[in-house]
Amino acid sequence: MRSLPARRLAAVALTAAASVVALAGPAFAHVTVNPGSAAQGGYAAVNFQVPNESDTASTVKLEVNLPLDHPLASVRTLPMPGWTATVEKSKLDKPLKVHGSDVNEAVSKITWTADAGTKIAPGQFQEFRVSLGPLPTDADSLAFKALQTYDNGDVVRWIDEAQAGQPEPAHPAPVLKLTKAAAGDGHGVTATASPAADAHGGSSDHAAASDGGDKSSDSTARTLGVVGIVVGVIGTAVGVLGLRRKSSGSAS
Repeated sequence: MRSLPARRLAAVALTAAASVVALAGPAFAHVTVNPGSAAQGGYAAVNFQVPNESDTASTVKLEVNLPLDHPLASVRTLPMPGWTATVEKSKLDKPLKVHGSDVNEAVSKITWTADAGTKIAPGQFQEFRVSLGPLPTDADSLAFKALQTYDNGDVVRWIDEAQAGQPEPAHPAPVLKLTKAAAGDGHGVTATASPAADAHGGSSDHAAASDGGDKSSDSTARTLGVVGIVVGVIGTAVGVLGLRRKSSGSAS
């Protein structure tokens, strides 16, 4: 009878550990922009990182909507084997002045469609690379609403924008944060890309890979932290069980 509370304690500890793991998991499952920030006024090469969240279906299409309230004059996609990229443009209500010239239309949507035999299968992810610019100087972030389509017909709408002071929405839109350009940077070009370098897959790939490595390290650190918490909870429960059994043995 004395062991009953100890068993309950162990059950509570295991339940808490499982809850920690369950809460940590979804943080890695969103469609995101990588790297997550770029300098205002410059150009950047970014990846839309798409994880497959289904256990039974595969991702076969990604649609990314570009904001027209802060239009981007230059948008280029990097060719990907097995995927066809389609770019749609929209007329602007107000022309965009770029390098002294008026731009009357801008890319409003990019759609990547998987060719036959290509897919993002369960347990996999894919990155869709795009060069963007010039980035606006009058905004601190850009939200790219995205739709992820599975081969069973399901569509996940990553379109919710986070609000200050509110919990993160269930399906947040990918967001690129914009920072002030470094002092003395006359061209306002970010470290991730310049128009010429990105068009030929040059130095921008190296910088973006470095940013991706930082994000991967951060994810690894968070995973190890969660594992540490779980191990700690289980270890505490085991220690309490041992003390209770020792105490029970001494009493008898």
